[in-house]
Amino acid sequence: MLFAFDLLYLDGHDLTRMALSERRDKLEDLIDHESGVIRLSEEVEADGAEFLASACKFGLEGIIAKRRDAPYRPGRGGDWLKIKCIQSDTFLIIGYEPSNAALGGIGRLLLAGNGNDGQAYVGSGGTGFTQASATALRKQLDRLKAASPPARGISAKGVLWVEPKLAAEIAYRGWTHDEKLRHASFNGLREKATRRHCFG
Repeated sequence: MLFAFDLLYLDGHDLTRMALSERRDKLEDLIDHESGVIRLSEEVEADGAEFLASACKFGLEGIIAKRRDAPYRPGRGGDWLKIKCIQSDTFLIIGYEPSNAALGGIGRLLLAGNGNDGQAYVGSGGTGFTQASATALRKQLDRLKAASPPARGISAKGVLWVEPKLAAEIAYRGWTHDEKLRHASFNGLREKATRRHCFG
C-alpha cells in the first residue's frame, strides 16, 4: 500500500507553484478513500509540541510539519521539518568494534542493560562521537579488556570485549521487536549505571 502526501504534476500541468493546501485538495479528488492500494496520508492540524508528544507516546518515529501555504521546492529548506522522537537512557558498554576509519578507532559500541538473568545485550551504536571523545573513550576501554562477552544474547566476531564498568548515556529512537535499540547514538559517559529498563 502506498500513502500519497503530495501532487506535483497532473494532466500535463506543473503544480509545484501552487500552495500545499491546493495540491492536497487536487490529490484528495484523485484517490479512492474506501479501497485501493494508493491511499491519502492523514493530515492533522494540531499544536506541534502536543502532536509530537502523542506520536512518541505511540512509539512512532516522529512527525513531519509543513507550511500549508508553501509552493513545492525540491531539496532541503524551511518549509517542512522532520521532527524525530528521541529517547535517552543509560547503558553499560560491553565491547567495541575497532575501525581504522572511524573516529578514535571505534566503529561501534556494544551495549547492555539489566535483565532478569544478568546483563542482556541491547544493541550497538556508532555515532555521536567527536574525535576527542572517541579517543578518550578508546583509552578507557582498552584498560578494561575482557576475554569473553560480559552479557548474554550476543556472539560477534571482530569485537573487543570489555568489563561492563563504563555507563554511557545513549540517545535512541525506540526499540525493535527483539528488544534492541534503534539508531543508538553516544551522548557521553555517566558516573553511575542507573537503568530504567529491564529485560526478561
